Amino acid sequence: MKCIVLYSSRTGNTRKVAEAVCKGLPAGTPCVDMKEIPADLTGYDLIFTGFWVDKGEANEEAKKVMASLPPVKVGVFATLGANPNSEHAAGALAKGAEAVADGATVLGSFICQGAVDPKLIEMMYKTFPAGSAHGKSPERDALHAEAAKHPDATDLAAAEAFAVTVLEKAKEA
Repeated sequence: MKCIVLYSSRTGNTRKVAEAVCKGLPAGTPCVDMKEIPADLTGYDLIFTGFWVDKGEANEEAKKVMASLPPVKVGVFATLGANPNSEHAAGALAKGAEAVADGATVLGSFICQGAVDPKLIEMMYKTFPAGSAHGKSPERDALHAEAAKHPDATDLAAAEAFAVTVLEKAKEA
């Protein structure tokens, strides 16, 4: 089964997860930044697409690529600064899967936490008043500090296991 992993990464979090996904796939599976994807993806049986969550959904670059996929089997993965077990994370992952082109079949999805871009934190703290959902507060600082620890070894092992599971589903389908 011919596979490829495509990812969009702002801070390197999603790239790390993409590389972990590759470890669960056949040797030689390409891991490619979405800025450099091959012009023709029709030769692949299984395409993994990874994105960073932006405003509750896939970032713009990833949405465009996912919407243009050929009718193949797909695994979707993502990183976000929030708790990966939250409703926000589940909604972002669902929206990411919805961005996949009609005709492609999503066989599974995975999301894990990742560090938030310090420039984004600075912008949010300047934009939103203290005490608001995205404004500066001790709680918000603690959330950013926790996110900065990810993706960690446990997250990356889970990403690799996700790839193995999706690959097995693709072989059975």
